[in-house]
Amino acid sequence: MVDMHVGNYLGLVHGSEQHLVDALKKVAEHHGDEPDIEETCRLLASWSEKHLEHLGLLVQKYGESKNLEPANMEKALFHGPQKGSLALLRDLHDLWLLANEVQLCWTVLEQAAQALRDDELERVCQECGRETKRQIAFFLTRIKQAAPQALVVA
Repeated sequence: MVDMHVGNYLGLVHGSEQHLVDALKKVAEHHGDEPDIEETCRLLASWSEKHLEHLGLLVQKYGESKNLEPANMEKALFHGPQKGSLALLRDLHDLWLLANEVQLCWTVLEQAAQALRDDELERVCQECGRETKRQIAFFLTRIKQAAPQALVVA
């Protein structure tokens, strides 16, 4: 029975990582005029694509339950391409929220890995979790930089 629940979270993190990749690529396209956004978002998307590769072996071991939550979350967050400083701020805000969902999934799975004494699952969760924390840190730093321009300057 434990495996079925691990598979549920593997499905959740898989879907969340995939939606993060898609969102990062969309934001890179929409805000290519921002010097750092396009390049950094593409780099961060490549990290999440690597996380998806790591999930392959874990899914073979534990199975995977497809989950609609990640798609519903993306639909609730992103509202189509927009330009300008406020649109960039909102997109960064949405990326931050989505990445935190991914991070929480890695944390939950790491706890399960410890309970199962599954060193491989724990290693993957720690590695992917570290990179996801770096993604979150970038989004927060960039939000702090963008907020004054977007909210104060007319």
